[in-house]
Amino acid sequence: MGTRVHYPKEIKWKAIEMKQAGYTNREIMETLGIKNKTQMTWMRWYKHGETHRFSQPVGKQYVWGKEAQELNEMEQLKMQNRQLEAQLEILKKYKELERRWCQK
Repeated sequence: MGTRVHYPKEIKWKAIEMKQAGYTNREIMETLGIKNKTQMTWMRWYKHGETHRFSQPVGKQYVWGKEAQELNEMEQLKMQNRQLEAQLEILKKYKELERRWCQK
């Protein structure tokens, strides 16, 4: 798990500056420690005026102009409760299947 790499927005801006200064993608990747050219999607974002996306976490796509909002403590607890209830239901189903299997 956790194979996706998140580059800070400072690295993204530095890559944009280097590209505008005439550096090649390979030079930018070597200098900034970027592992793959496909990870530099923020070049496209910059060209399309979507620089607000530079601060978004990996795997999160936001609606235009909206930033991630922190959940308050009550919302976090409710979300955690729903997750735990779902896990409990899965465990109950597993135990039932295990019990049936052992009876055969």
